[in-house]
Amino acid sequence: MRIEYDPVRDLLYISFASTDVKAAKTETIAPGVFADFDVGGRLIGIEVLDASEVLGERLEFGVKLEAITRSAA
Repeated sequence: MRIEYDPVRDLLYISFASTDVKAAKTETIAPGVFADFDVGGRLIGIEVLDASEVLGERLEFGVKLEAITRSAA
């Protein structure tokens, strides 16, 4: 699963498939929320327009990356 957020367009996309899988069908599941399906009918992604309005504070998340130092054995 991959989550991408574009703050300029306020667009959130959650992908459940590899990048080479293309959507064969898109359905509206709520106002501004769309589900993408592959040719087999499997859910491959969800797109949320105006994500900051739809998700509110839940969109504000952070990831802290810490460097891991490994000692040589």
